[in-house]
Amino acid sequence: MSRKKRYNMMNECKVSIITVCYNSETVIAKTMESVLKQDYSNIEYIIVDGKSTDATMKIVCSYEEELLKRGYEFRVVSETDQGIYDAMNKGISLATGEIIGLINSGDWYEPEAVSYMVDYFERYQFDIFYSDLRIWRKNKTMIKKAKLQNYITTRDWNHPTTFITRATYQNFHYACKGIYDDWDLVLRIRKSGRKVVVCNKVLANFYFGGVSNQKSVKAAYRRFRERYRIYRDNGYSRLYFIECIIMEIVKYLAA
Repeated sequence: MSRKKRYNMMNECKVSIITVCYNSETVIAKTMESVLKQDYSNIEYIIVDGKSTDATMKIVCSYEEELLKRGYEFRVVSETDQGIYDAMNKGISLATGEIIGLINSGDWYEPEAVSYMVDYFERYQFDIFYSDLRIWRKNKTMIKKAKLQNYITTRDWNHPTTFITRATYQNFHYACKGIYDDWDLVLRIRKSGRKVVVCNKVLANFYFGGVSNQKSVKAAYRRFRERYRIYRDNGYSRLYFIECIIMEIVKYLAA
């Protein structure tokens, strides 16, 4: 049976996609359009807004009719939160799909992102999945390859392409301790022995910038300490401080 026919079957896997946002009026439409244009229909789309004061919610609500016409389930929450990872936890708690993906405002999926991921799930029954990522920096792009190896580094992992089963999320949540809580979650899931599957196809796009890429000595030192703490909290060698230094050098040169 072809992929296309499988995806049209009534018993296809339900996927929840979550977008967290705050004052994202300039970028939220691009993200929502990418979800709307998926070539897979059994989708629950959840927006978790941090009580935006700009036109974000007006734009979000303007997509409701189109999303419902596609057959998507659509849920919106707009209230104050304790930061991005608190908002992610909130969205995950609302999700009813078998698999959950998080795509932040300003990032966007390729049209076949969900269908490819579901195809991999049908074949491999993973607990966590991620793929290659296209990174945009001004008018230039680069592909960040997804890898799975014994030496564990964020250079091999791409958050916008990550999908995790709801069953796994029932045992793990974001710690809400710092800017790298997403990496901490991945390390804890891997440490638990859950099944990780990687796909070497670009399934999402990411604009380079933001808090995790600020170019200053103070910001770099804060990121170094946070990343190193996460490695140590998860039982990794003190030698991982070298990895953390390398990451900051890479960020500095790329910024």
